[in-house]
Order: sequence, then structure tokens, then C-alpha cells
Amino acid sequence: MNRTMEQLHHGLLNRSAAFASISVAVLLIVLKGWAAWSTGSTAMLGSLADTVLDFVASLATLTGVWIASRPADRQHRFGHGKAEAVAALLQVVLISISAATLAIRATQQLLAGGRTAAAGEGIVVSVVAIVATVLLLAWQRHVIGRTGSLAIATDHLHYKSDLLLNLAVIVALALDQFVGFAKADPLFGLAIAAWLGWGAWQASREAIRQLMDVEWPEERRQAFLDVLARHPELRGVHDLRTRTAGNRDFVQFHATVDGRMSVREAHRIMDELEARLMAQFPGLEVLIHPDPEGDRDSDDLAAEELLPPVAERQVRR
Repeated sequence: MNRTMEQLHHGLLNRSAAFASISVAVLLIVLKGWAAWSTGSTAMLGSLADTVLDFVASLATLTGVWIASRPADRQHRFGHGKAEAVAALLQVVLISISAATLAIRATQQLLAGGRTAAAGEGIVVSVVAIVATVLLLAWQRHVIGRTGSLAIATDHLHYKSDLLLNLAVIVALALDQFVGFAKADPLFGLAIAAWLGWGAWQASREAIRQLMDVEWPEERRQAFLDVLARHPELRGVHDLRTRTAGNRDFVQFHATVDGRMSVREAHRIMDELEARLMAQFPGLEVLIHPDPEGDRDSDDLAAEELLPPVAERQVRR
């Protein structure tokens, strides 16, 4: 499968996960709306508010993955992958709003000391929500494993928190109605709000990393350099820059070769390096600039040699 076809296939998978997320959200909005009205539960109301925002976030996810799947054009030479990070950041904002709103409502109920109405409807709806969410998470995991989509991964994180949220609703309603612990519902509402806030913070980190073009983690950079170090004619590597946009990785670096080589020979080595890298990092966009040995454009951080000396590498091999 060539790169264009692979990107199209990934786009279809990401959109299917987004449509599945939207479908589940619509189903749960209807059920939880009825349950929140029937029980008056703060925990259930919080779960409903979270699901409404799930729906909006899923629409943002669908938009993000659709834009990200578009091929590069004249105005976007690096593609549209960062649309996924933007969609993920929007989800973070919505999750944060949901957490703050729920915390305020739970605090008000805790101070008022009110209890919920009959718990049966809320428990049944929460069980249905758990089943639907588990099925959705299974499909999202499959899609993330194939595409590495940040937007779908953030949506997946949100729905994983929904499992705990729905379990908390069941426990809160049961404690309130069957044990008589009147403060269970607002206390669980506060706990759910705290969980959502923590999830928003965690989800924001990767989105910000991509939008700010943060370098790859050190382990991945080292794995990349290890592939380069195995080429016998490569004398050195410097000016390495890495970044990720959506599910696409971009790398550029200067490769040092014997200065006596012809342009054709140096080009052959660049092609071999690219092929090795593509085999280890599928879908990678790589730009290599050949340099003759002993020639450096600058003395700053970018000029730092990243590979061990050739003799040392030959011993290791």
C-alpha cells in the first residue's frame, strides 16, 4: 500500500471511529436526559452534561480527522495533520467546562443536603451506557492502533473516563437510596469533576506538544539514530529536527559523507538511508541534506555530532 492509499485508509478508519462516537453520544444523551429528570441525581446530571459535551467533542473530532486526512496542498506543504491537535485541544476545553459545571452543581447540592428520587432508572441507564461505551472503546482502540490519531486518542481517553463516571453514578445512587447516605450523590459528583479535570490536563499535554513542534521523546530519537548508525558509509549526523503533526512524523537532518564522493554516490546513500528509516518508521516524511566530511554550516547546538565515531560503530556492529 503506497503512502497516499495508506493515508486515505487511515482517514476512513478515523472517520468511522468519530461517527461511532457521535452515535453513542446521541443514544446516551436521550437515555441520561430521561434518567436525570426522573431521579434528580447530581451525579446523573453530571454524566448527562459530560455526554452532551462528548457529542460536541465528537463533532470536533470528526471535523479534525477529516481535515487532517486531506493531502498536502500549495498552502499546506506539510499536510493538515495539526487539525487533529486543534480538535483535541477543543475537547480539552469542553471537558474542563464539564468538570467545572459539575463541581458547582455538586457543591450546591452538598450544601443543600438534598437527596435523589428513585434510583432504578439511573442505574439501568448507567449499565446501558457502560455497555455502549465498552463497545465504542474497543473500536477506538483498533483504529488508534492502525492510525495513531491524536484526536481519536483524546476522544478515547474521554470515553475511558466515562466508564468510571457511569460506575460512580451507580454507586452514588445505590448508596443514596439503599443505604441512606444522603451526601453520596454530590460527593461522587465532585469526585467525577476532579477526574474529568485531571483527564483534561493529561489530554492537553500531547496536543500542546504537537502544536508547539516539540521534539520526539529521547527514546524515539535514539532509535532513529540507531538506524542511521548502522549504515557503513555514513560519517555523521547533525542538525536533526523532529516533530509530529496528527498521525504523521516529520524529520530533517544533515548527513555527513566522504567529501570525495560524486553527487550520484552521495544521492545513493541518501536513498538508502531513507529506505531504512521508512522501514522502521512507516509513514515518515524525511528530508536529508548531505554534507561533505569536515564541513559545518555553524558552531551552534545544531552542529553537534549525534553519531559515535565510525571506528566505534564498526566495533559495535
